[in-house]
Amino acid sequence: MANETVDIAIIGAGVSGVYSAWRLKQAHPGKKIVVFESSDHVGGRLLSVQPPDIPNMVAELGGMRILPAVQPLITALIAELNQSLPPHEQIETYPFPVDQDQNLAYLRGVYLRLSDFTSQPDKVPYQLSFLDRGATAGSIILNAIEQIVPGITAPDLTEEQRRTMAQEASFGGLPLYQQGFWNVLLRVIDSEAYQLGVDAGGYNSTLSNWNAADAIPWYLSDFGIDPQYKGFCKGFQQVPKSIAALFQHAGGEIRLNATASRLKWENEVFEFAVEGKIIRAHQLILAMPRRAIDLLAATSPILQEIQRLTSSVTPRPLFKLFTTYNNPWWRAAGYTNSDNVYVPVQAGRSVTDLPVRQTYYWPQSDGQPAESGRAMLLASYDDGTNTGFWDGLRPQRHQLKRSGQEVAALVDPFVGEATASQTESTWHQYKAPRLMVAEVARQLGTMHGLNYTPEVRNAAFRDWGDDPFGGGWNSWNIGVKSWEVKKQIIKPLDICQLYICGEAYSDAQGWVEGALQTAEMMLKRMAC
Repeated sequence: MANETVDIAIIGAGVSGVYSAWRLKQAHPGKKIVVFESSDHVGGRLLSVQPPDIPNMVAELGGMRILPAVQPLITALIAELNQSLPPHEQIETYPFPVDQDQNLAYLRGVYLRLSDFTSQPDKVPYQLSFLDRGATAGSIILNAIEQIVPGITAPDLTEEQRRTMAQEASFGGLPLYQQGFWNVLLRVIDSEAYQLGVDAGGYNSTLSNWNAADAIPWYLSDFGIDPQYKGFCKGFQQVPKSIAALFQHAGGEIRLNATASRLKWENEVFEFAVEGKIIRAHQLILAMPRRAIDLLAATSPILQEIQRLTSSVTPRPLFKLFTTYNNPWWRAAGYTNSDNVYVPVQAGRSVTDLPVRQTYYWPQSDGQPAESGRAMLLASYDDGTNTGFWDGLRPQRHQLKRSGQEVAALVDPFVGEATASQTESTWHQYKAPRLMVAEVARQLGTMHGLNYTPEVRNAAFRDWGDDPFGGGWNSWNIGVKSWEVKKQIIKPLDICQLYICGEAYSDAQGWVEGALQTAEMMLKRMAC
């Protein structure tokens, strides 16, 4: 197989990779720019699949929403893409609700409506202090954050102002960036209030021990200051697919199932192996999360030199399981209000301390709730330690070897290389095992107070802890000055034009906004 030389090689076809490729092709139309992707799809952790027999719904096995009010880059990008896309390919969004008063919280064996936290606090099965009693889980955490960094929850502050306040703050005589989020929270609230924040909040990893100076402004953006989410009518993966199509139309190349290994810098050029072929590049971009960089570093001494930077974040687990049904049976879990009007459970989420953790009543492609006919649940949206529960109900977790051997492809890879136009992710690629489906059905029945739930027609899952991702998102480590590292890692070595981008090393970790932020920073650096 003949070796090949390209001007710019990009490893990783997630949002940051294809976006960088597109922008560079616009700026340098004559250069040969190639994106190499180890998986079978463009989009990275954006993965939208069509459930069988439900043409008006799209399951989001990866990222599923944006926050337009605090995410200007993705908002502007969608507007720009829509100027180039024909009417039938426009990227459209809809309001994506989360907490609805009538929805359920099944915690410590007690059934609650989400409204009960404020209207019937005596029902809440946590030993809360007088100050926390009658508050929601989110407001308890907000009040704690305000005590840690006074003034930071003021609604008129910008995102940048909140980040600066947290970066410059100290708590208990120690700079905030040197402390863990969990550690400082337990200095201002007791363990029962903290556990309520975890259980009713639906997430384990967000309140875990990561860098408090990053966690606090991140939490306020995502959950704290009246967040208004938007979902995608045709699936979030439409965004990177549209970018990739524009890049390819301009003459760029995207090669799928193309796993890179043995990266080195010699004679003023990068060399790496892909499917037994040596690729040479004058400039190299790693558009990858930490775990993927670690895997490549196992065979690449040049990346081992920058481990101090790449290891400044920690991958966090994330698991999603979708199930489909003949009808939206969860509507029967509603209640009759004081006006004698029945209010169904039909949108947003319910939460539980069972391993399923969060269940979203999935909307139709126009954002409207399913009222009849075939319907779908995001049956389990799970992070943190609870993801390990599902390991016993699935094939062995796939971990790539970290020895000097060449890094393998993903589970069930296609043979040889493919281009972005040749493959399409399907529901059946991610089919959930029978035991997993039976267990999630049992837990759904429990959390909804039902002895029986209708048969699951189809189920698909994605565990983002599998290699090469290592997690669904990344968080800054305690003691790291993220505002310095994010600038250094863009171009970590002076001797060569190696660049790194992606959500892992951004201010908006876990969001496409973070991927775009670091890509823009990198592109500006490349233009210098």
